[in-house]
Amino acid sequence: MLLFEPLTIGDVTLRNRIAISPMCEYSATDGMPDDWHLVHLGSRAVGGAGLVFTEATAVSPEGRISPADTGIWNDTQRDAWARIVAFIGSQGAAAGIQLAHAGRKAGTDAPWRGGKPLGLAHGGWVPFAPSALAFDDAHLVPQALDAAGLAKVVADFRAATARARDAGFHVVEIHAAHGYLLHEFLSPLCNRREDAYGGSLTNRARLLREVVAAVRAEWPAPRPLVVRVSATDWAEGGWDIDECVELARWLKRDGVDLIDCSSGGAVPHAKVPAAPGYQVPFAARIRREAGIATGAVGLITEPRQAADILARGDADLVLLARESLRDPYFPRRAAAELGVAIEAPPQYRRAW
Repeated sequence: MLLFEPLTIGDVTLRNRIAISPMCEYSATDGMPDDWHLVHLGSRAVGGAGLVFTEATAVSPEGRISPADTGIWNDTQRDAWARIVAFIGSQGAAAGIQLAHAGRKAGTDAPWRGGKPLGLAHGGWVPFAPSALAFDDAHLVPQALDAAGLAKVVADFRAATARARDAGFHVVEIHAAHGYLLHEFLSPLCNRREDAYGGSLTNRARLLREVVAAVRAEWPAPRPLVVRVSATDWAEGGWDIDECVELARWLKRDGVDLIDCSSGGAVPHAKVPAAPGYQVPFAARIRREAGIATGAVGLITEPRQAADILARGDADLVLLARESLRDPYFPRRAAAELGVAIEAPPQYRRAW
């Protein structure tokens, strides 16, 4: 059963091909992960996943999606992450960090409080973006990044990577999806620049590729490097799978090991045909045409469904998000349903 066979990415071998997708918890103060994050992420490691990703972890204060996001822009945060990483590793899982910058979608409230932009008077801040185009009428108009701002973004990703390395993380993922900063540069719907960072695909991909190079400077091969992409904007005139395949070819040459294939998020009016496994074809096409390992994510909720994605060769890894919130022990349940024996922690063995 391929789902429960090891997968080697770079110099890390995962015990199986089930990963916990990055999911914001909106539970940090000043970017600091705390006991909530230890228990949330640690329980998924106990639950049997091969790879456990942090939520989108900001590389700078202005790069947070919300004031309650985790960060890794200082050493105090690094040390708090180290405790969590150590526990994840002690349970046999690899710990991955998703490094992120929210771009023009920064400064929003937690979803259970409506998820609206906070505004300057309520704890928000002026966001940054490729162009001075607000995400929607409720969001603040962002400040277009100038040369110094672009250099700071690259430097922030590099510094965050060094801290992630020192905290003991096993895998780094660069967040270039869901309408956040690096995706905004890729999408023609968000990027209206007329300089070397706008216009052609080569130019729109420039910042992401500079970030990849900066991350690789602190996280050299064969350490595993993943990039999450939105394979399409689901909107006319936007970023699409054809451009994404070409980007994946370039990223492979740049030293990326796996493409985590999601979609959407760039614009509020996108019409997403969400259905079980609706993003799997993107992972399959990128894997086939770019010749790079891929991860499939999005409404993967059943053990047989996950196993079949891998058996067909559509992806190398499946990532679970909301299903893992409903069931932190999904890998153990999947193994039981599929007739595969996996080891349980000694504290839990009497239940298996």
